Amino acid sequence: MVTGDEEGIFGVESGFLYALKPLDREKQPSYSLQVSFTASMHPQSFTVEVCVIDKNDNVPVFLEESMRGSVQLGLLKGIPFMQVEALDRDDRNTAHADLRFSLLDQTPRIPASHMFQIDSLSGEVSLTEDGASTLDPEMCGRYKLSVMVKDMAGKANAFFSTGTVLVEVTGNTWASPDPVRLQENLPGPYPIPISQVKWSGSEVEYSLEGEFPEMLFTISREGVIYLNAPLDRETQDQFHISIFVERPDGREIAKPVELRVMVGDANDNRPTFPQMQYHTVVKELATKGTEILTVQAADNDDPKTDNVRIFYRLVGQVPENPRALFRVDRDSGVITVNSDSMEGTAPQYTLTITAEDAKGLNSSCTVIVKVLDENNHSPVFSQHEYGPFHLPEDSAVGTTVTAVSAWDADEWGGDSWQVDYRLESGNEEEVFTLVTDRQTNEVSLVLDKVLDFERESEYILVLSAQNPVALVRGRYGPASTATVSIFVDDINEGPVLSQSHYEVTVREGEEPGRVIATIRGYDPDSHPIRYSLRGDTKRYFSIGKYSGELKTVQALDREENSTYTMEVVAEDGRNSSLSASTLVTVHILDVNDNSPVLVGDYSWKYLCTPRWEDQALVLASRDSDGPQHGGRLNFSLRSDATVRRNWKLTPINDTHTNLSLNIPYLPPEVYTVPFTISDSSSPPRSTFINLPVTVCSCNVRGNCKTAAKQLPGMPTIQSTLGVLLGTLGVIGIILIVIFMRLSYQEPKPPNKANQERVPLKISI
Repeated sequence: MVTGDEEGIFGVESGFLYALKPLDREKQPSYSLQVSFTASMHPQSFTVEVCVIDKNDNVPVFLEESMRGSVQLGLLKGIPFMQVEALDRDDRNTAHADLRFSLLDQTPRIPASHMFQIDSLSGEVSLTEDGASTLDPEMCGRYKLSVMVKDMAGKANAFFSTGTVLVEVTGNTWASPDPVRLQENLPGPYPIPISQVKWSGSEVEYSLEGEFPEMLFTISREGVIYLNAPLDRETQDQFHISIFVERPDGREIAKPVELRVMVGDANDNRPTFPQMQYHTVVKELATKGTEILTVQAADNDDPKTDNVRIFYRLVGQVPENPRALFRVDRDSGVITVNSDSMEGTAPQYTLTITAEDAKGLNSSCTVIVKVLDENNHSPVFSQHEYGPFHLPEDSAVGTTVTAVSAWDADEWGGDSWQVDYRLESGNEEEVFTLVTDRQTNEVSLVLDKVLDFERESEYILVLSAQNPVALVRGRYGPASTATVSIFVDDINEGPVLSQSHYEVTVREGEEPGRVIATIRGYDPDSHPIRYSLRGDTKRYFSIGKYSGELKTVQALDREENSTYTMEVVAEDGRNSSLSASTLVTVHILDVNDNSPVLVGDYSWKYLCTPRWEDQALVLASRDSDGPQHGGRLNFSLRSDATVRRNWKLTPINDTHTNLSLNIPYLPPEVYTVPFTISDSSSPPRSTFINLPVTVCSCNVRGNCKTAAKQLPGMPTIQSTLGVLLGTLGVIGIILIVIFMRLSYQEPKPPNKANQERVPLKISI
């Protein structure tokens, strides 16, 4: 039995539950039935839950038959201005009630055919790009839109219905407000309202953005814009404020508008100089009206107003005298000389300049003016003539003759005060030089070359003094020149040799007594000169006492010594303490007077036969002559057919050659190899050599195998055997004689007297 079914839709029979009528999910989506039965006389029951599965049997419909909305001018693309709604009675959790909206038509299609769009899921209606940019209520103030809604997520087999949306186009007060001009440093109270904007339509929120300090400008919910603090034109003279309008959810609904705020100037800045101190110079001969510097102060007030007009005044001068030496132009700030002449004034002045605006705001700076000295005075010597001064002719180079100075009335230490001294005449051979002390302007006359009384005994020097910069006024006169007289005192001088070093060449073996060089010298005082040698320890050379002729005393051998160095001393004939010396180097030229020789011991060396490849005797030679005559030494075999057939000489370098077998085999024996060694001179010198060379058979190691020979004075085997047998025979005869004598002699009893003299008997 089934209970809980008041409408009698369900029945039960033979244990089966069945439906007696069609089910309607929209009317009742589920049923809870109680089923009871009796088993074995015991009643029982259980619950059956029946859920009705949805079927897409309902058409979606719009909630309103005629839908209306309004769109404000200036609304951005995609910002919804209204929403259409539809209902489907099918199960919302299935695709049967999954609705999709679409826009079918727009009437009229001006100024563009697609002015509006609808969100397919939410049904929100908004402007397209064309609509946001071309919407114009004067061209078209009302639009009729045909919209459709579909279930099944908009599939082709879905149920659908259509509707009409009427859209009114309304104007808007959303626009950029007029520019605002505000005076800087407004007294308040703050905040001060300065402008207002308004979005005509739905509820919105406003915000501000721009290059200004935070909270300097704010906007209320009603669109009123406030200034919250004083403005400073010098910091920022205008502001561009962007005003944004948004929905409560933060989505921007229109393009921002701009408010321009211009700041008016107030005379609130004092003029200031870019630097507190200036430095400049003025020439001492500058005339009245000469410009020396322009000072410029700046005022941060508005340059388009009189607030920036600046007036300059000279308010101080240190030192004060002479008064009114300078002036400053009231409007331009140009500082000029106000005196007829700066000559004789202080070397430096400090000026105080004030810059003041129309309101009386001011600041000051200092100008340090250095009076630049000009060369208007020429140097003057204190006397016209100096000397005469006496200098011994042996005075050392660098000796100071005298020191003089010329006085200049220009500024001490300046270029106009400095003096350049010159020797105008009397110093053509540059015997003297000038050394100037730039700190005192004093000049020293210094000896620069060795004096020679015999050549020049008196010097008259003309000295001039001039400034390194040109004179501004006047010219150099006689007072700027002076004469210096110098006498050279004669001193006995030593001889002088014409050369400091002589190089002489002599052939070795040259005949003694030949003049190889002549040493030349002279005495400045015309005294005789005596010559002598020093350092010739072996007495190979001699020199003429008065002629200076250098000769060889004996023949020279280059192989003994190739170079000789000695010293020639020249003495003053009247004063031996005055002398001069020079070095003489004698180079001995080589002569081909030595023959080449063979060097080394070859008696223990050998060559193997049959011939071993690359085996040779290395022969060395030497020539005592120099490379010009010795040079390359040549080895050559005697012109004999047998010798040249058996032997071969192969050069190694200039002094060594290889001697080897020229044929594959020579019988083992000691051979004599004749050859000649010649030098490279022309004509050459030669040495003939007969060299014993051992040729022997060799073992595998290359060692020579030679038969043992009898040493001189050693006995032969036969003689040795004869001597041995003869010796044994003599020994045997002696023993027989001894035994025979012993056997015939009777023994005597020994006594004490001769007991020590009897030799002991020996058993044999």
